[in-house]
Parts: sequence; structure tokens; C-alpha cells
Amino acid sequence: MSLLEIHEPGETPMPHAGEASLAVGIDLGTTNSVVAIAREGIPAALHDESGNALVPSVVAYPEAGGVLVGEEARLVMVREPRNAVASIKRLMGRGAADLHAVAGVLPYEIEPGSGQTDMVKLHIGGKARSPVEISAEILKALRVRAEAALDKLVERAVITVPAYFDDAARTATRDAARVAGLEVLRLVNEPTAAALAYGLDKGSEGLYAVYDLGGGTFDFSLLRLEKGVFQVLATGGDAALGGDDFDRAIAERMLDERKRDGIADQVDESAVKTTLALARLMKEQLSERDQTSGRLELAGAPSFHALSRTDFEAMIAGPIARTLGIAANVLTDAGMTASDVQGVVLVGGSTRLPLVRAEVAGMIGKPALTDIDPDEVVALGAALQAEALTGGGDTLLLDVTPLSLGLETMGGIVEKVVPRNTPIPVQLAQEFTTYQDGQTAMAIHVVQGEREMVTDCRSLARFELSGIPPMTAGAARIRVSFAVDADGLLAVSAEERTTGVAQRIEVKPSYGLSHDDMADMLYDSLDNAEADMAQRLLVEARVEARRNLLALDAALAKDGALLTGEERAAIDQGRVRLEAAIAGDDRDAINAAAEALETLSKPFAERRMDRGIREALAGLSVGELESRVGE
Repeated sequence: MSLLEIHEPGETPMPHAGEASLAVGIDLGTTNSVVAIAREGIPAALHDESGNALVPSVVAYPEAGGVLVGEEARLVMVREPRNAVASIKRLMGRGAADLHAVAGVLPYEIEPGSGQTDMVKLHIGGKARSPVEISAEILKALRVRAEAALDKLVERAVITVPAYFDDAARTATRDAARVAGLEVLRLVNEPTAAALAYGLDKGSEGLYAVYDLGGGTFDFSLLRLEKGVFQVLATGGDAALGGDDFDRAIAERMLDERKRDGIADQVDESAVKTTLALARLMKEQLSERDQTSGRLELAGAPSFHALSRTDFEAMIAGPIARTLGIAANVLTDAGMTASDVQGVVLVGGSTRLPLVRAEVAGMIGKPALTDIDPDEVVALGAALQAEALTGGGDTLLLDVTPLSLGLETMGGIVEKVVPRNTPIPVQLAQEFTTYQDGQTAMAIHVVQGEREMVTDCRSLARFELSGIPPMTAGAARIRVSFAVDADGLLAVSAEERTTGVAQRIEVKPSYGLSHDDMADMLYDSLDNAEADMAQRLLVEARVEARRNLLALDAALAKDGALLTGEERAAIDQGRVRLEAAIAGDDRDAINAAAEALETLSKPFAERRMDRGIREALAGLSVGELESRVGE
């Protein structure tokens, strides 16, 4: 029997009052995931009954039925490798066009989507399942853990994502959370969350770097911490580099040793998963000891393998050097040097490797910050942000756009509206105009990338602004606005200023751009910067020349009688020479031909102006003219 609670009039609490503010922070990782809660500014990871904070990001659909997540799923992966999946984060938001990026990396039967832009699916447990569906199972397990630890319903979360996740991957993450019954308060970049955990914990201010080497991705970010504001100055990464790659290096070594010893293996999906599981264990042991060994049994044939830390470090020296090169590029982007960095935060289990810690300390010139568990630090930062969003806080996170956003203009040129590394949320606008007389509509093509030409960038969305009143070319004023919200999601609107006619589109991801393609876009823009600019200037010269030809044709059609036969012939010849120059690839020749034609047509333009003035003044008396001037 329960007792009734009696309250004064007007003071009866609402049902579930006090629970609404509860929100958790979730690090949805490639290898492991963590859920955390913050109370009064103190974050803590939530553990299971065995005291483990990490939930392996493994999902299994065993033959006996049901769904298992975490350690139980990892055990199923050994017994029933075809019924379990790990590292699903690598496929979030990826479409058929991205399969080349993961070919040979993930030991699964992957089914392309029905179109080039549909997300791929995996055949697991006898069924085709999407990365969103599989990730949702991990999020459900984290939610169950949080509810068990807190003894309350958990329906809201701040979830972290790699800095290089594009719109497609971010939306896929949101969709997975929705399937898991979680409202996403905000998606926070993993490096930013890590900096938040350290910044609030230590009250640090200044310039900090975050070196995030996880299971499947690498991110390096540079952040400025000042008076509660965390601003990402620059970021870079490689989604094809992480602890999984180190596991594969050890696995390949063991398979080579078996082959050398005369063991004929059939390297199928089951063999690969079993070998990778042992390789991961050996890698983790080498973080604590100088030597390790393991027993590998495939198809009933056992083998024994030893590996020293020295040999292992030689195997991964190349990938680690790649991470330092990316870090150097990020520093250059921000206009900083290693000596400007006050500290570097290590994130991800792979940063436990002694070689990684030594190389990072050597690059920055000071020991890395390792006070907080690198496996938990991202979730702790997310929990602090969740508390700030639900209970109020004075911390402001300023993430950045990883790639530039812009529009296609005449000639296939990209006009960048939101430059790369712009802090978000942000809204920026730019005015455009019509190209032809009487133009009543404008096609808006939104693109993403660093190159100068549309063909070298990624198409995000297309829409049309119609209802533009007919005007002379260049008279209309179309304001195009780009709005990027705090989660990095984009909306674009266009408005004709004189009439107020407007259109708006929320850019829906096409699940097509891979994260390493984002890095490729940046590298391509650097490698091709000079050629891209030369091509842009050539196209701009062509566009301007064609615009002038259109204006000349319109003038000749209306007032051609003002020219003598010789003058018209000279203009026609000049026109032919300009068209020939436009067909070529010499920008200087185009500009020279355009200037020559302008010189030939100048008398014609002056006569047209004189005629226009005479027609405007025709029939007016001196008094009427004076009164108009007085007005």
C-alpha cells in the first residue's frame, strides 16, 4: 500500500517532474562505446555489474535468436562469425560509391543500396541489415545500462561523432538514436568533447590539440579554450586509419607465418574474424609488456605466434607517421606551430601504445595529457555538454565545418559561401544576379569541397527559384543564405529581394561521401590549387565575354540602324574573333579580343545613349525640364 502525497494548492508537481532534465553523454565508437552522466559539473562513466565502462561495439544475431551487444556478442563472433558484426561505424552514411574505401577492410558480405546514393547493408544473421539498424542496437544497450545505473528513464543524449563525419553520417547517427528511442540533444565532434572534459576539469585556457586515434578513424583538431568558449580552429583526419589497421597488420603476419609453416588455410570470413580477435588481444597486451604470444586455431589446425613490441612498432611506424603528417597540416591551416600548443589530449584506446605517446610528445615538445582514461574522455565531455544543455551552463562549443560549402555559378565555377573551418552554428549569405535579359528563374546548385570547379566537388542539393520578375541581366538581386546548425547540418534558402519570392531546402544526405574522401578533397585542393585557379580565371573570362556578346546582340537587334555598313562589318569581325578566342584556352587572348570588341562598339554605345536621352526629352518644354530636374 502506498501513501498519498498531499501538496499545497498550486504546488502539485507534474508527473515525472525532475526526470525531464536527465540526459546522458554517449561516445558511439568504432571499437568500444561508453555512456556517461554528469552531475553538478562532475562527469562519470556508467559501469556494468562487473565494473566495466566499455561496451564493445559488437552486435550479434545468434542462431538461437535475439540480439546480443558487447562482450556477449564478441563471444558469439568467435563461435558464429557470420552472425556478428563489429566496426559498423565505418559504414555509417556510406553508399555504394564508397565500397572501394572499405574493400578488404571489413570481413562482411556487403550489399550495395538500391541506388548509388542509398546506404549499404550487411548480410548478418541471415538478413540484410543497415548500419543504422545495427548501431541502434548498440545505443539501446547503452540506454539500458544508463537506466539500470540511474534507476530512471533515459530518453535524451548528446552523442559524439568524428570531426570528419559528413551530413550523411551525422544524419545516420541521428536516425540510429531515434530507432533506439533516444532524442539527440546535440551531435558533438569527438575532439571537442575531449577538450571539454579536460577544459572544465582543469580550468585550462589557451591553445590545445586533440589527437584522437580510435579503432577506425583518426582525427587531429586544434582548439582554443578561453573563458568557457571552446572554438575549433582547424581539424583534419583520415578515416582509413585506426587501431583496426594495427589489428590487421598482426593478423596478416600470423597468417603469413602459418603459410610459411605449411598450413593451408582457407581464409574465409570466419578465419578472418577469429584471427583479428587474437590480433586485437595481442596488440592490447603489447601496450603493457615487451613480448606477447598467442594460439591461433583455424579449421582444427593450431599454431603458436610470438610478437615483440619492437617488431610491432616497426609494423605500425608508417601509419603513425601519417598521423603526424596530418597533425602538421592542421597546425599550418590554423597558422600555428607546435610551440604554440600548450598541451595535447590523447583520445582513443590506440593512444595507449607507447610508440604513439612518444611520437606525439616529440612532435609537440611536451608530454601528452593522459590524466583521463582515453577510452572514456569523449563520453565524459559529452555528458558535461548534456548537463549544460538540460540544466544550463556557461560553456559554449564552437565546432567548425570540415569542408567549404558553396554554389555553382555560370561556367561551372564554385562560389564558396561558407569557407572550410568556419565556426558553427553559422548563417552566411551572398547576393547573386541573373545572367540573361528577362530571366525569370534561377537554378541553385549547392556543392561541398575545396576545388574551384563544380565537377571536382560533391553535389549536395539542387532546387529552383522561380517567379523572378523579367529584368535586364544583372538587375535582379537574389540573396542565397547558408545556415549550418550546431550539428553540422545544412539548410539553404534563396530570395529575390524586390519581390520577396523565396525557396528553401534542407540538405538531405545522399549517403554517398566517405570520410576519407573528405580528406582526399582537402589534399586534392592543395595539390591542384594553382591549376584550379588558372581554370577558374579562364572560365570567368569566357563567362564575362559571353555576357558581353549577349548584351551586344540585344543592342544590335534594337538599334543596329545607328551603324554604318563599315562599322557593322568591323563589329561583326570583332565578334567572330572573340567567339574564336572563347573556344580556345588562352585567357589573355579572350580578354584582348573582348577589349578590342569593346573599343569597336564604343561609338555605337555612345549613339545609343544619345538617342535614349533625346527620346526621353522629346516634347518637353524648358519649364517642364527645369521642374523635373528640381524634383
